[in-house]
Amino acid sequence: MSGNESAELGKADVDPSVRQVCANGICMETNVVEAKLDEGNIQEAESALREGLSLNFEEARALLGRLEYQRGNVEGALRVFDGIDLQAAIQRMQPSVTEKQPSKKGRTRSIESVPGVSQHAAGLVLEAIYLKAKSLQKLGRLNEAARECLSVLDAVEKIFDSGIPDVLVENKLQETVTHAVELLPELWKQAGCYSEAMSAYRRALLSQWNLDNDCCARIQKAFAVFLLYSGVEVCPPSLAVQIDGSYVPRNNLEEAILLLMILMRKVYLGKIKWDPSVLEHLTFALSVCSQTSVLGKQLEEVMPGVLNRIDRWRSLALCYSAAGQNKTALSLLQKSLHKDEEPNDVLSLLLAAKICSEDVFLAAEGVKYAQRAITNAQDSNEHLKGVGLRMLGLCLGKQAKVATSDFERSRLQSEALKSLDGAMALEHENTDLMFDLGVQYAEHRNLDAALQYARKYVDATGGSALIGWRLLALVLSAQQRYSEAEVVIDAAFDETVKWDQGPLLRMKAKLKISQSQYIEAVEPYRHLLSLVQAQRKSYGPFRNAPQVEDDKVNEYEVWHGLADLYSSLSHFKDAETCLDKARALIEHSADTLHIEGKIMNLIYNG
Repeated sequence: MSGNESAELGKADVDPSVRQVCANGICMETNVVEAKLDEGNIQEAESALREGLSLNFEEARALLGRLEYQRGNVEGALRVFDGIDLQAAIQRMQPSVTEKQPSKKGRTRSIESVPGVSQHAAGLVLEAIYLKAKSLQKLGRLNEAARECLSVLDAVEKIFDSGIPDVLVENKLQETVTHAVELLPELWKQAGCYSEAMSAYRRALLSQWNLDNDCCARIQKAFAVFLLYSGVEVCPPSLAVQIDGSYVPRNNLEEAILLLMILMRKVYLGKIKWDPSVLEHLTFALSVCSQTSVLGKQLEEVMPGVLNRIDRWRSLALCYSAAGQNKTALSLLQKSLHKDEEPNDVLSLLLAAKICSEDVFLAAEGVKYAQRAITNAQDSNEHLKGVGLRMLGLCLGKQAKVATSDFERSRLQSEALKSLDGAMALEHENTDLMFDLGVQYAEHRNLDAALQYARKYVDATGGSALIGWRLLALVLSAQQRYSEAEVVIDAAFDETVKWDQGPLLRMKAKLKISQSQYIEAVEPYRHLLSLVQAQRKSYGPFRNAPQVEDDKVNEYEVWHGLADLYSSLSHFKDAETCLDKARALIEHSADTLHIEGKIMNLIYNG
């Protein structure tokens, strides 16, 4: 059989308009074959094809099954395909040991280097098994379908032991292999066999199947989605597929991020078309592991015109704000809120106000953003108006901290409370507002109201939020109810994982010191020091740790606190040791000098 004839046979297809099937340069009408199939005479239909088109048994069965499948008779196609002995066909198609030719690059071998392989037979038989898998899938027999699809890929590896030759890239065989590679993991997932699905995905991406860029991208995206949302923790890639010095993902999240970033790189290089869902999945993945600064860099690399620039600025601002880079985030929002862009965009205004509410020197600017947001949200969304009132209250409260007079400070604090109360009227169940009101009342020295909102916040959150316990303990200690504050802190320990107990340990130590119980304060400080040092060593590149330090305890602060404590106990040697540790972290510090002076004063005047 000539190469041209083989190629023609490999592309043989049923033409619905002409109702003919062609192979080996011969065409015959399908009405005779279809009539025999309708009568249930599969063997006679097969004989008609073999005689009419000069085909062998496997080729005739494959064409016959394809004809049935295309007619929509899935069960009939399955009966035809069941007659094909794949293993026997593979043995006939597989080259013998003496026929195998050495090749430096299996992907570039020509078909002539595998003389035992009949191109048309390989293409037709493997397509038949693939269609058999599709038929089983349509009948709901998913495990059987997956095994048949797997047998296609196993057969290809046996026939072409060094990969599919590039000369077959445009052949029907390559199309079948591509479809089978893409179908197999989907079948395993539908069957609920997630470990097998994971293996199929990795095999698809690591084996030489001559997949085009689009197909490879579809598989990478599907695998990333599976890793992110399946809820099944898969094992890392085996040592057999790892390359020395290469990055090896340790869990689902890291592997999904790696795949999605590879897809983004392919987009930048022009290898595949832009797919917005890839960025959506990457946004979710990087946000989950608190790596929004990495997400920001990915957004910056997107070519101009692909994303709406206002949307890009807003997304970048969110990324950098979450990463603690508020100056950069605010600069981006100022661009998007320019009079020539979208100056009345409520979401951008609210984000800008939130960023400003965290800095006393930006609070006045934040007040303006919040007021504009409230004005533009007046008629559209009551929730956004409530958020705007909350941001206004926070900005006013922050602005009060730098007021130039007591009158101005009191006025700003009153306005802040009024705005927060207005927000609470719109959102009665908003726990963030409860906390904010507790803080504002505490700063306004209305400790009874602060205590009421602190307790309300702890009850509303079920005690799951550390900041609620801390606020409650601080208000009680401000009322000099130290024993009750300690009870609250002890309760907070029971509700908080050990890794997050640093602020509680520091607060407990300071409560002891405020009651002149210096010896009792040493133990919490020692626990705090161990915790801080362990955290410093443990934070890795993808640890789910907060990017923005929110009143977190640092090691210098602990050494300084211990030095102060030991000096109060007149343990001057221990105090000097702690000061040396503090100086190693921050060489020149007013706090350190203050403790040194205190020690010297106690030594010479004690």
